[in-house]
Amino acid sequence: MSWSQETLSAVKHLKTARRRLNDHFVARERAVELMVLAAVCHEHLLLIGPPGTAKTALVSRFTDLVDARGFHYLLSRFTEPTEIFGPLDLEKFKKGAYHIVTAGMLPEAQIAFLDEVFQGSSAILNALLTLVNERVYHNGSMRQNVPLISLVGASNDLPDDPGLKAFADRFALRHELGPVADEKLGDLIGLGWELEVERIESLAKRGKGGARMAPAVNTDELAHLHQNLARVKLDAVQPEYSEVIREMRAEGMEVTDRQAVKGIKLVAGAALLREAEEAGPRDLWPLGHIWGRPSEAEIARSVVQPRVEAAGGPSVTGVRTVAEIRADLNVLNERVPAVRTESALGAHLMALNRLRRETLRDHRTQTELAKDVETSIRRAMSRLEETHV
Repeated sequence: MSWSQETLSAVKHLKTARRRLNDHFVARERAVELMVLAAVCHEHLLLIGPPGTAKTALVSRFTDLVDARGFHYLLSRFTEPTEIFGPLDLEKFKKGAYHIVTAGMLPEAQIAFLDEVFQGSSAILNALLTLVNERVYHNGSMRQNVPLISLVGASNDLPDDPGLKAFADRFALRHELGPVADEKLGDLIGLGWELEVERIESLAKRGKGGARMAPAVNTDELAHLHQNLARVKLDAVQPEYSEVIREMRAEGMEVTDRQAVKGIKLVAGAALLREAEEAGPRDLWPLGHIWGRPSEAEIARSVVQPRVEAAGGPSVTGVRTVAEIRADLNVLNERVPAVRTESALGAHLMALNRLRRETLRDHRTQTELAKDVETSIRRAMSRLEETHV
């Protein structure tokens, strides 16, 4: 079996979306990778971390890049169900029918983001439990199917309330986000200012906040990839997968049966995203994100990462290989002829500058790579000047 051109094209477009997100956010590569994996697997991701760590902006831009209908909301204990699911249809209610108007609300979203996701009332969380698990919203007497691809939830911490455990367990993937490290502060400030300039220009041109990124992939392609998960061969990796789950439990982690079953789908997704037809030990990396509490994250990594890295899989250090940087550079160079507008050239230069900073920070001895990046930047600058002649 080999993947069809349609499948490979969808993977390529998704990698473009991932790269463009990484061009805009510093030290958020693993969060981006998990959002992509969750979307392909139609699973849900929980981001744990303090306010101000770019969670909302990250999900908003990802929603734009996959051309999905989004819904973003900050929950509190005072949030009413109508703010999430929609208002009551008064005309139908007068006739004796209970019906919620869901247009533009969570039941019609494809990618959703709920900040402080555990702060909702029991009425909201009970409805969410069915919505995220079964993709069904009980709208009065009607079972309304929802198109939800993935829900990203955010919280400062996981709740201790046993009553919330069933809802928290619906998030197959978890990831901790903290402030950007001091050594990357220059990158953060530089990219952050570029994003602020983009918002300012957007306000001036469109009269509304935020700038919608041009889509890199569409939801039909995500659906196609999701269907192809069933074609990934898992026989070879299942014994080691089972051993990882047993070892996690032996180390005191509470890996539920649901997590154990969901995990193998995540492994299939990791294999598909690297265009492999058969999953191997390097695709076990998502298991490092199925912990129950943040205190278990290090246990999960210690069990999973040695196997992943021994098989040539990604590390958790955040440092990309020279080959990965050069691959991005090659893609950017291929795109130069298609870059014609001033805004597109600006985005292209921003991506090249990010590669330059990354090379100087993580691979100072790679002078040939640094020279190639600088050459590409000069070429892009020349093209920018040509457009203004």
